[in-house]
Amino acid sequence: MLTLADVEATLKQLAHERPVFHSEADFQHAFAWGLRERFPDLRVRLEYPLPSESGGAYADIWLPTPEGPVVLELKYWTRETRVTWADEEFSLRDQSANDIRRYDFLKDVSRVERLVADKRARAGAVIAITNDHLYWQEGRPNTVDAEFRIHEGRRLSGTMRWSDAASAGTTQSREAPITLRGEYLPAWRPYSTVPGGPYGEFRYLFHTVE
Repeated sequence: MLTLADVEATLKQLAHERPVFHSEADFQHAFAWGLRERFPDLRVRLEYPLPSESGGAYADIWLPTPEGPVVLELKYWTRETRVTWADEEFSLRDQSANDIRRYDFLKDVSRVERLVADKRARAGAVIAITNDHLYWQEGRPNTVDAEFRIHEGRRLSGTMRWSDAASAGTTQSREAPITLRGEYLPAWRPYSTVPGGPYGEFRYLFHTVE
């Protein structure tokens, strides 16, 4: 039976072959390929439609196992850097908008929780890889996204909202509070270190729902 430990082990193995990605889509494709290579009998579906979810939602990776589906949501957040790995050049852009990306990460956790609670999935995980230390470090307090912070050691549970100081531009299409059924303690683990430019350290966050 495929477990989330198997999924994380595949991610760790991928780090040796692909320590850096061009984009989030590149990460999703490489990870799906790695799962298929490690588990040849596993069916792997990318951008799988979730008809019962609002807004025409899709799961990044859907794994229909005999014991029940496993759902994976993948994030790849970058700071600007240029590095070369195995004679391939990677030019990563500065994505910024960290507050919005934290919100989207937690929204995915909430959605995976709902899929598992409704027995539409057996288990799931939300995975983020980044070379931006502002995600794993605590940073300054009292920001508009303070309740959505996912830095190392933070306790995540209950309902989280934007602060009253958040602008309409920041919260557009993301106004709704996020409520988590479970409790999570973010633990950022080393993914890779790519020499040749600034921001060459990558870490990953692996939140599981079972």
